[in-house]
Amino acid sequence: MNTSLHDRHIEPQILAGLNGDNWHLADYVKRGGYDALKKILNDKITPEFIIAELKVSALRGRGGAGFPTGLKWSFMPRLFPGQKYLVCNSDEGEPGTFKDRDILRYNPHALIEGMIIGGYAMGISVGYNYIHGEIWAEYERFEEALEEARAAGFVGQNILGSGFSFELHAFHGYGAYICGEETALLESLEGKKGLPRFKPPFPASYGLYGKPTTINNSETFSAVPWIIRNGGEAFLKVGKPNNGGTKIFSISGDVTYPGNYEIPLGTPFAKLLEIAGGMRDGKKLKAVIPGGSSAPVIPAEAMMATNMDYDAIAKAGSMLGSGAVIVMDETRCMVKSLLRLSYFYFEESCGQCTPCREGTGWMYRVVHRIEHGQGRMEDLDLLNSVADNIQGRTICALGDAAAMPVRAFIKHFHDEFVYHVEHKHCLVPTYV
Repeated sequence: MNTSLHDRHIEPQILAGLNGDNWHLADYVKRGGYDALKKILNDKITPEFIIAELKVSALRGRGGAGFPTGLKWSFMPRLFPGQKYLVCNSDEGEPGTFKDRDILRYNPHALIEGMIIGGYAMGISVGYNYIHGEIWAEYERFEEALEEARAAGFVGQNILGSGFSFELHAFHGYGAYICGEETALLESLEGKKGLPRFKPPFPASYGLYGKPTTINNSETFSAVPWIIRNGGEAFLKVGKPNNGGTKIFSISGDVTYPGNYEIPLGTPFAKLLEIAGGMRDGKKLKAVIPGGSSAPVIPAEAMMATNMDYDAIAKAGSMLGSGAVIVMDETRCMVKSLLRLSYFYFEESCGQCTPCREGTGWMYRVVHRIEHGQGRMEDLDLLNSVADNIQGRTICALGDAAAMPVRAFIKHFHDEFVYHVEHKHCLVPTYV
């Protein structure tokens, strides 16, 4: 695991000083763990104050959408007379993303404490952590940490004698990418096939078992204790306006040191690339997918002029998403790269919506024939047309996730696609 904030003299807020051995409760307490929860319960801090601090902090959802956390928490009807639920989305299935599993592996108590605080702030007594089906060791680690917290009185009935009760459960998924979509996740939690629901109603009014539910990502919950200990203003100052705090970026691809790096939001991409050791083998940067496989690709020159925060990446024409930074050097064929992405979304479509079910197959097959020397010039317009007929016309965002990369690859690397069609082979002969 890699963390680096040296030039800003700021300790990482989630992955600070962690390794494979210091994840236990005693280690977390030495780092100030559960101090935020104790402060809330002992000082009888109001839920309204907690939500206000989150709004000041500009903490945005770290799972992909970047929605303001404090605002989302304020949607929960605290005085609802029946059961309400809190759900953590640890179903990390976005290609290129591997940060949440490091939180579960190295700092599970931060996630647990953040969820307990969320339960207190929203008047919720039951929570679930939905963990991706392909990371069994991390699931077991979280279960161990949960038992430690329960034995110490941080989870369960009458926490620390405060009268507040919160029960937390871990749920192991089955590896379906679609279950990362929040309503498909809820269906899976209920024991049903993971198919996205129509919205509205939204989970805040009709969620798990038809009850009000708030869903946040693992990294989002894990940032909450730091905010309560240090204040929303301090968290905001670490990042930049509208982009508070640090963010964990999962860097993969053609860099010297792939891994997780926790840096302040607003850090230039050029600095992040430098922290990751620069381009592998001294090759030139060609393109970057900045927020997981569903984010539109950005060419090298534009990416090197961009900062790593939600607003700057959006201005550059892409999305910060989950923070999965996929780096591609000059040897990478853009057609072959798009073919791999298109195949993934074709395979992972749940098939509920006709545009996605049929359209992802069309896009994969058309890109496949271009890559294999059978493409026609009109295929480029066809790909854009199919993408247009998918995007914005499906129940969930998987259709958009499949369509946006196709449009961006063709837009920014049009000449490479044309070369494939005209010459029946790749423009980049050194591709490996």
